Amino acid sequence: MSKQSREKDRSDAGELNLGLGGIFKGLGDLVEKLGELAEKGGELTRSGEIRSPGGEKGLKGVYGFTVKVGLGGEGLKVEPFGNIGKDAVSGRSVVHEFREPLVDVFEEKDYVLVVAEMPGISVKDVQLDLQEDLLCIEAKHGDQKYRKEILLPGAYAREKMEVSCNNGVLEIRCKK
Repeated sequence: MSKQSREKDRSDAGELNLGLGGIFKGLGDLVEKLGELAEKGGELTRSGEIRSPGGEKGLKGVYGFTVKVGLGGEGLKVEPFGNIGKDAVSGRSVVHEFREPLVDVFEEKDYVLVVAEMPGISVKDVQLDLQEDLLCIEAKHGDQKYRKEILLPGAYAREKMEVSCNNGVLEIRCKK
């Protein structure tokens, strides 16, 4: 089998092409999608997973981002999620114990709605800590561990929060 046909087979099988051409193609595709978002408004989400050769016991990193753009390119917001980040001291990439979930915050008329995507989690697995306008979400179930700090648009009382979770989608309503 020729090198060219092996590369085509890998490409057809959905394997990631990490060659220089693959990286530039990926960046080109991303820039094109961001241009479309700027014109029409919308959201773009990409994610992936990295595993070490050790399998289950080995290193497992999850990464991703969401880009949200309002109509006409207004209000660009890039939100990372996953458990891969930079070490504050060395600046090197590290895999953290907790994943950072994808979170959206919606300001409604009578409350603020926080929606967090945490697959494998139910409401009994969630711990919330609220200090005025800072909400910390932690959730653990088996190997799934999530943690996220969210700055809310105002101060809220823990007693006035309503929490629900359905199919790994956590909803928190913070009422004044």
